[in-house]
Amino acid sequence: MNKPIIALDFPSFREVEAFLNKFEGESLFVKVGMELYYQEGPDIVRYLKDHGHQVFLDLKLHDIPNTVESAMRGLAKLGIDLTNVHAAGGKAMMEAALNGLREGTPEGKTVPKLIAVTQLTSTTETAMHQEQLIPVKLIESVTHYAKLAQEAGLDGVVCSPLEADAVREATSEEFLRVTPGIRPSDAAVNDQKRITTPSMAKQIGSTHIVVGRPITRAENPIQAYLDILMEWNGETR
Repeated sequence: MNKPIIALDFPSFREVEAFLNKFEGESLFVKVGMELYYQEGPDIVRYLKDHGHQVFLDLKLHDIPNTVESAMRGLAKLGIDLTNVHAAGGKAMMEAALNGLREGTPEGKTVPKLIAVTQLTSTTETAMHQEQLIPVKLIESVTHYAKLAQEAGLDGVVCSPLEADAVREATSEEFLRVTPGIRPSDAAVNDQKRITTPSMAKQIGSTHIVVGRPITRAENPIQAYLDILMEWNGETR
C-alpha cells in the first residue's frame, strides 16, 4: 500500500516522539523539514531510521554546485530515503547534488531518491510574476523546472497536485511527482494556495502525497492517518 508522507512539522524531538508513540509498531513514511532538522540535527533522522521509518529529508538545498554536492555527500550517510533541492539552482547544481548523494551513500546501501522543488505550493501565479519576475504562466514554470530536473538525472519533482498531470506529460510516467498541499475536504487550508484532496491527487497524477497538519494536529491522529491512507489508495473503510 502506498503510504502518505507525514510532515513532522514539530519544533522538537520531544513532540515528535510523543506523536510517533501513538503509532507504535507502525512503519511510517515521514518528512523532516527545516524546522525540525535545524533544531535537532542529524540525530532526529537517525532516531527515525532506527525505529523503522522511511525518511524524506526536506531541506530544499539551493547554493552553488560545489556546496550542494558536499552537503549531499554528508546527508547520504544518514540513510535517508528521499531528499530534495530547488530546481531554480540550475542543472549543474542538480547534477552536483546527485553526484554527492551517490558518492556519500555507504557501499551496499541504496542511493536516496533525489527530487527538485519546482514552485512552492504557497506561491501564486501573481506572486511569481511580480516577485520572481517570471513572465510565463505558473504551469509553464513548473513543467520547465521538471524537464530540467529530468535532464539532470533526478528522480522527480515536488509540485502541486494540480500540476502533477502536466509534469507527467512533460517528463514520464516513472518520474516522481511528490505533492504537498493535500487537505481532506473538511480541513483548513492554512497557508497553502494550490491544494486538493488525497483522492483527487491520485486521479490527477500524484505519485506521493505529503500531509502535515490534517494528521499531526488532528484530535485522533491515527484515525486521520488511516482515513487519508485509505482514500489515497482508493479504498473505503
